[in-house]
This record gives sequence, C-alpha cells and structure tokens, in this order.
Amino acid sequence: MAIDVQNLTFTYNAGTAMEQRALDDVSFSIRDGEFVGLIGHTGSGKSTLIQHLNGLIRASSGRILYNGEDIYAKNYPMKDLRSKVGLVFQYPEHQLFETDVFSDVCFGPKNLGLSREEVEKRARHALDLVGMDESFYEKSPFELSGGQKRRVAIAGVLAMRPQMMILDEPTAGLDPRGRDEILDQIGRLNREHGMTILLVSHSMEDVARYADRLLVMYGGKLMYNGTPKEVFRHYKELEKMGLAAPQITYAVHELRDMGVPIDPDITTVEEARDAILALLEHRGGHPRENVKGGKA
Repeated sequence: MAIDVQNLTFTYNAGTAMEQRALDDVSFSIRDGEFVGLIGHTGSGKSTLIQHLNGLIRASSGRILYNGEDIYAKNYPMKDLRSKVGLVFQYPEHQLFETDVFSDVCFGPKNLGLSREEVEKRARHALDLVGMDESFYEKSPFELSGGQKRRVAIAGVLAMRPQMMILDEPTAGLDPRGRDEILDQIGRLNREHGMTILLVSHSMEDVARYADRLLVMYGGKLMYNGTPKEVFRHYKELEKMGLAAPQITYAVHELRDMGVPIDPDITTVEEARDAILALLEHRGGHPRENVKGGKA
C-alpha cells in the first residue's frame, strides 16, 4: 500500500474566531501503481489534503501511513518522504529559474548531495520520461511553450526519483494540445513505469479517461471513493456539489431516454463510439439488446 489515510482531520486557525475545518474524518488508501483522480469543487479540501500526503501540513488528528510507516511517528524521516512522494503544484513552471532546461532539472537531485554523474544521469532520464530530448537541454525554460515548460517542471520532480506523484491541476491554463501531451505523459509514467499517480483535476473527461479510481471531496469530507463508472452513476448528486459527469454521460442518458439500449455507465467518447457502432452492427439481429461499453 503506497498511502493509507486514517480518519484525517485538519482545522485552520484552531481555537480562534477564524477556525475552519478543512478536512473532516477523511479515510482512504492508494495502492502501489494505481492511478487515482481527486475531484471536488473549489474549497472542498483537495489542496489541503494533498499537502498532508507528503508532510507539508500536519493533521489535527488522524494518521497517514506511507508504505506501512506512520509519517507522524517520532524521528520519521520527513525529508525522505518528500523525495518519495513528489508534489507538483498548479503552474509549476513558475518555479523554473535556471538559465537552461538541463540545469533546472538537475537542481533537485543536486540538493540531495549526489555526485555530478548521478545528478546528470537522473536529469537525462527524467527529461526522457517527459519526452524532452537533448535539443532542449541548453534552451532557456522561458523560451518554451506552456506545455513544454510544464513538462520541464514535472521532470524536475521526476529527477528526485519519487515512487508516487501528486499533481495539482497539471493541465491548468494549457491549450488542448498541451493538455493532451501532459496527460499522456502522466499516463505513460503510470502504465509503463508503474508510478503511483494522484491527479487533482476539474476535468471530468480527463479523470474518466485516465484514472482507475476517483475520490470525491465536498465540504472537507470524502463523499465517494470508487471507479469512474461507479462515481459518475451519481451524477445528479455530483451536480449538487458543484460538479458534473463527463459530457458524454449526459448524451448517453439522452439516448436511453429515446429508447436506445446503450450502457448508462459509459464515461468516455471512445466507449460511446464503440457502443454505437456495435448497435449499428446488430441492427439486423437484436437491435434492442443492451450493449455494455461497446461489447455486445
């Protein structure tokens, strides 16, 4: 188990007139190699929660276990935790400051006291993981596109060799192409390298497409914890929380209201396409058969 959160509660300005409970008895686990999406309206507690997971904020009560060890235990090596659980904040490119891309990515591992050879090895590997070849090494980070800057910033975290990556709205402010590039790179880190991912996102389409499981926060509480299909079945309840389902979910329900026997749990455009094609193929046979995610 990568992360095990037990009854986590956190209160800002405790004991003052400004007291505000940001997390209220939150419990969940994330398995090694899992891709988890974290969604919730602004103010739901998402950002506060992820800062607990690598020790930037200490809980008012509750426990967090990383690989079975309590991170609040006396003498727990918090520095090691932060190198193993990489946290990428919104607009991480604002933290780029070196004169060239390669130096920027070297900064983190260099501060670990590693040899120059090891630092440069890690930097090359990290840049390769995010699809940045040697032609970018000597460029100024500030000459790059928004998506490229974002990838360099992520590479800087990857160079620390984390076992888990937490990304807070990593596609914020990017154009569609840049967004797809970043998400594809993150998906590849999970699929091909087994990295555990926690993705905070406002895009229901993105989490439906990439995540194995979703956590839904509302008012500091964990409201849902399940697969995207399980969570988006509650789309009417999600709307009351200021959220929604992927747009294709609404289209599928409209088709069902019109009598089309299509699986109501479809959450991606690709699934809907496959399901509709399967229906068309079966028009001569059993056109009223229900189709599950495009498989008759």
